[in-house]
Amino acid sequence: MQYPEPISKLIDSYMKLPGIGSKTATRLAFYTIDMQEDDVTEFAQSLISAKRDLSYCSICGNITESDPCMICADKSRDNSKVVVVEQPKDVMSLERMNEYHGLYHVLHGVLSPIEGKGSEDINIASLLRRLQKNEAIKEVIIATNATPEGEATAMYIARLVKPANIKVTRLAHGLAVGSDIEYADEMTLFKAIEGRQEI
Repeated sequence: MQYPEPISKLIDSYMKLPGIGSKTATRLAFYTIDMQEDDVTEFAQSLISAKRDLSYCSICGNITESDPCMICADKSRDNSKVVVVEQPKDVMSLERMNEYHGLYHVLHGVLSPIEGKGSEDINIASLLRRLQKNEAIKEVIIATNATPEGEATAMYIARLVKPANIKVTRLAHGLAVGSDIEYADEMTLFKAIEGRQEI
């Protein structure tokens, strides 16, 4: 037996989201049907508003309602440092820390030959233009994820930036606070040894 067409379309729509399979999509579709009409309308308006009212900052690539974004427009921030991240959500993670007060640059992905993603498919060219235009930038902090693609992207950016006499650093990786060595995988332990510091 097939679902009525409106339910089928709703299930198909939910399945377009990452990590949502047919069972979860079906559950979400039936949950949506049981919601109050006002809540469904508000949900739909939120989706439309997020798509229509948000864009990417022309300077850093972060998601924003205004261009430039609030971070790039904030004159009190330390413009000598730029943290390079993979996605806009990474900016929010670092901002929640309330310890970093520099600038950001969002790549919108990483180099991935398997997925056919090269340097022209992510936001690297605008980073290089930004570094050429802004002589105040003295350090680029690469904060890509500790995955093979993230590491390859970090090394690629470092090779491009170092000739400009700009310091290039990488976020430390290794053991998480409160974790046990016996449960850590080999790559985590390797990064912990590699990133060791004098005490």
